Amino acid sequence: MGSAVITARAAATFEPVGRSVAAARGFVRDTLQGWGLADIVDDAVVLTSELVTNAVVHAGTSAEVVCLREDDGVRIEVVDRYPEREVPIRDATQALPGPDREGGRGLLLCAALATRWGVDYTASDKRVWFRLALPERPVGTRTAGPAIPDEALPVTETRVRVAVVQIDRAGLVTVWNEDAEELSGYPAEQVVGKHLTDYAAWPHTPGTGTGIAEALLLSRWEGTYGLRCADGRTVPVYASHLRIRDAEGEPSTVCLLVRDHERAVLQSPARSTSSSDAGVGSGESRERATDPFEVFIGSPAPEDLDGLLQRTVERARDMLDGDAAYLLLATDDETELEVRASTGLTSARHRFARVPVEAGSGRYGSARMPSVHEDLTSVPGAVPLLTGTGMRSVVTVPLKVEGRLTGSLGVAAETPGRYTNEEALRLQFAADRIALAVESARLTELERLRRGSLSFLVEASDLLAGTLDRDQTLALMAQMTVPTLASWCAVYTIAEPASDPELAYVLHEDEDLIDGLKALLAKVEPPEPVLSPGARGWSAPGEAAHSTALRTSLRSLLLGDEQMSAPGAGLATASAVGGETVVMPLVARNRVIGMLTLGKPTDERFRQEILELAEDLSRRAALALDNARLYSERTAISQSLQRSLLPPELPQVPGVEVEVIYRAAGEGNEVGGDFYDLFPIRDGAYGFAIGDVCGTGPQAAAVTGLARHALRLLAREGFTGPAVLERLNTAILDEGSRSRFLTLLYGEVWPREEGGALLKVVCAGHPLPLRLRQDGSVEPAAEPQPLLGVMDDLELYEQTLTLDPGDVLLCVTDGVTERREGTRMLGDDGLAECLTTCTGLTAGAVAARIMRAVERFASDAPSDDMAILAMRVPE
Repeated sequence: MGSAVITARAAATFEPVGRSVAAARGFVRDTLQGWGLADIVDDAVVLTSELVTNAVVHAGTSAEVVCLREDDGVRIEVVDRYPEREVPIRDATQALPGPDREGGRGLLLCAALATRWGVDYTASDKRVWFRLALPERPVGTRTAGPAIPDEALPVTETRVRVAVVQIDRAGLVTVWNEDAEELSGYPAEQVVGKHLTDYAAWPHTPGTGTGIAEALLLSRWEGTYGLRCADGRTVPVYASHLRIRDAEGEPSTVCLLVRDHERAVLQSPARSTSSSDAGVGSGESRERATDPFEVFIGSPAPEDLDGLLQRTVERARDMLDGDAAYLLLATDDETELEVRASTGLTSARHRFARVPVEAGSGRYGSARMPSVHEDLTSVPGAVPLLTGTGMRSVVTVPLKVEGRLTGSLGVAAETPGRYTNEEALRLQFAADRIALAVESARLTELERLRRGSLSFLVEASDLLAGTLDRDQTLALMAQMTVPTLASWCAVYTIAEPASDPELAYVLHEDEDLIDGLKALLAKVEPPEPVLSPGARGWSAPGEAAHSTALRTSLRSLLLGDEQMSAPGAGLATASAVGGETVVMPLVARNRVIGMLTLGKPTDERFRQEILELAEDLSRRAALALDNARLYSERTAISQSLQRSLLPPELPQVPGVEVEVIYRAAGEGNEVGGDFYDLFPIRDGAYGFAIGDVCGTGPQAAAVTGLARHALRLLAREGFTGPAVLERLNTAILDEGSRSRFLTLLYGEVWPREEGGALLKVVCAGHPLPLRLRQDGSVEPAAEPQPLLGVMDDLELYEQTLTLDPGDVLLCVTDGVTERREGTRMLGDDGLAECLTTCTGLTAGAVAARIMRAVERFASDAPSDDMAILAMRVPE
């Protein structure tokens, strides 16, 4: 006997828990019903129940159930992971076991009900299988509906057209009959060889993963979608798909399509209930499938909340043969309901929309009890979500868990009087069955969102704390919200309490729309600053965008097609900002310093969880923005004060080249404890100084300012170098506890007409100046004397030297000579050695070479201020 040809296969795995037995029964029932094998469903379910019980309860392993459709029957396999637990074999001489015995009962049923059965062992699993042959199908009525009056029959057109479309393995149309041509307006020769997806308007519903390509691969599928016609219309059709194969085994799909209002021609009758589950499974209670919606979720169930809710509304709509269905979940305080899933509604504008449960305008009064509205036009606003949707009748039921309202489920139809209390009870029964599962999934999602929100806020806080730059803070605020929280974002800032908000930053998830959005917001009055926290709606951007797009479109119609580039941009911007827009104040230190504006595209709204997360982010961002503002203001003040301590532009000394390089230690410092100066004293004479105040930072800079200004004043009063330094020493000591000792090299330069320059210097505790001669020799140009700010009575003296043409005088602070790398220090000898290589260089080149040598001596950033002053007499 040859092996059977398998024409269809379905498989599912079930965990080793008691509820898996019922899930496996539902899986087998749904699979065989979908294959059109209702005649053998009862026996298959009974045998599957026993074998899965043996696997998940007695063997204690997961069970895989495989359904195989063969030419003349069905083979069902149950696989467990316990091959060591062999199937008990009964001796023919032994009596039949009792009905309550654990082992072997399922095999007795297999022997009694199955055409054939067997057990296959491998090293990793045990496979128990049975086969049920298809019964003879005599001619006659297999299923029939009741006789009903003519006026209650479904209404169709005089000529019912059933379009027959056949799709090959590649998804291409191979058959397009005359009724398909009449229904769509496309002739067969234009359609054959093309994908059905080119002509089917498939509903893209969030939370579902089945598309038309997947539906065409299913063994059987029924449902509604749109058919694009040649005249541009989209006609709603009801379709029945059947997967077949030809004599060569080549698979294809036959699609039967009628107009949606004629669906009764094709629609399969509701699956009848089965009592085959009675008494099956050791110790299990009887479960009656009183309605197809009992197993509305199917197997396997969606793991995410959105998928579960979307599957629920789709099954609810099909169960009551409705045109639309929707599901709302209650807020934590149960005062509002939020739309979380819908199907059949013409717009997505309802998604995440909120309505009050009992109080206020637009209340949703039917939330806490089943309710049937035979005609919504007679009670306007009874179900505000359906306003403007064309729905006339609706049945709504609550979702409750332990008496607490958790949501509401509704099914609507376009015709009045469609529903009665009977449908309300059926829907309520289904809602009671799924309320706990929905609430469990909602709590799971809420916990996941809270963990994600916490992680998001932690990361946002780290990023905002990592910068004190105002512009970067604004950019971070926008980049963290788009696209995570919103489609676009705009940040307004308020410089002073009485000033108007200014548009500071705009970002959109589509970079091509940023400029248009920025131009639009620039024309709109900014939102009013409000100190109270929380998000509030702002309709101005959407209204302005709609108005601008309308004017642009009208102008383009008047000007002709050559002007059509403008309306495209206007319409794109209008669509980008056409959804919900909210404004949140940026409050820091009890003052509104700006506003964070978030927006959605057309027909989209914000979820409450997103708004709460955005409010938390706005509080953190406001503090970061205010810190950046304070830092910028204080930095500007500090830099202004520090610049005042630096000498103005150095004067030109006739016959002498002068170059200065200054580096203050510490981030943000422009002036430290080191200082320099070069200034005219009188005609033909110039004073110069280079010094080092003990320490760095603002305290040292204060003494720096005192020293520099005192030097200029005293020198211009005609005092000699020693007298200038002695009086400066007294001024430093007068500072008391704020005084700091100071090393200072002060001198006067007297250029000579015949070339060269005369220098008079006093070196008070400072590193000695070095003189570089033309022959490359280096020698100290002064003798050391006491530093300033330590002793009251100083006796300083002046030393005179002459710089010949080509000579260089190098003066540095100890930040240069004390440059360290580990235990090594540059020192006076290292500086002198570096200076010997500077023969023939200009003063600027000498200073630059010395600075490069200092920087390269160590890899770490300098920890002390450094100043270099080089003077050279040109040859």
